[in-house]
Amino acid sequence: QEEKKQLTLKVEELERKLETTSAQNIEFLQVIAKREESIHQCQLRLEEKTRECSSLARQLEMAIEDAKRQVEQTRERATSRERAAQSKVLDLETQLSRNKTELNQLRRSKDDAERRYESRLQDLKDRLEQSESTNRSMQNYVQFLKSSYANVF
Repeated sequence: QEEKKQLTLKVEELERKLETTSAQNIEFLQVIAKREESIHQCQLRLEEKTRECSSLARQLEMAIEDAKRQVEQTRERATSRERAAQSKVLDLETQLSRNKTELNQLRRSKDDAERRYESRLQDLKDRLEQSESTNRSMQNYVQFLKSSYANVF
């Protein structure tokens, strides 16, 4: 009876550990889902910045063409308009440069985040596999104890 009591306590303890491990697995899956959503949001921001960059590049090209036409039309107005156009071009180039820098930073950040999340995901998968292996070992042990107990009695 004492052995039965001890075995029952061990089984209950193993069941509690199994429940705890299952809860941890659920938490890990939730963390993974949140991180995947974060990656998705980063990708959306990256796409938005890419579109903005393309739009600014088109604006820059249009401004340059406009400046060239004005120079060809009149030499007198060309000086003042050329200055304005050059100023606008410089502003747009500066903005484009900033946007490209930001885009590169976002890409690096996205790549870094993906590497970190992949690493974390692999770690979580490894932990899950280890947990499942432990669970199987415990289940086999419990089954062994049950069969041994059944054989003894």
